[in-house]
Amino acid sequence: MEETTSNINVSPPAEQELTKYYALRVVSGKERKVKEYLDKEVVRSGWTETIKQVFLPMEKVYKVQNGKKVMREKNLYPGYLFLEAFEGKLADDMVQVISNVSNVMHFLTDGKGAKGNIISLRKSEVNKMLGKVDEMNDQGIVMNEPFIVGETIKIIEGPFNDFNGVIEEVNDEKKKLKVTVKIFGRSTPVELNYMQVEKLG
Repeated sequence: MEETTSNINVSPPAEQELTKYYALRVVSGKERKVKEYLDKEVVRSGWTETIKQVFLPMEKVYKVQNGKKVMREKNLYPGYLFLEAFEGKLADDMVQVISNVSNVMHFLTDGKGAKGNIISLRKSEVNKMLGKVDEMNDQGIVMNEPFIVGETIKIIEGPFNDFNGVIEEVNDEKKKLKVTVKIFGRSTPVELNYMQVEKLG
């Protein structure tokens, strides 16, 4: 009895894992609302095999209000949402349905406005976008009001909690400050990160 096993599993491995990102122009300020609607639409219409995710890149912004540090999320790309879809699976009828959703303007196209052919983002653009999001998540801090050398701040965390200090050096890249604190009448330099201090109201 002959065994014929040569033609089994000839399809390229993990082909279905290749995805592309598409930019969706939406009314500014409605990004979150559109994302919530599309997330439900993907499930309702059975598009989960086509659309991997509806992606809204956010950054965390820390603002000082009334002497307290308040965190809020801000859109990294106002007026845009991104669809990550498996390559070659985003059908015209899906594009049509998504384009007709309230507050959606159109997909990013090849330059002919809403009537052009939709195009995916270049790999470099995706990497930049995802890299930026990772970077924001790692550092998690964007100060609306920058720290200034010579400014007096209050320490709110760590062994010097409740002490005031004067900023001697600001390292915005690493989100760190060199601060001089007076302890028992002597000036002592300490290094703190942005989350350990707050501006004096």
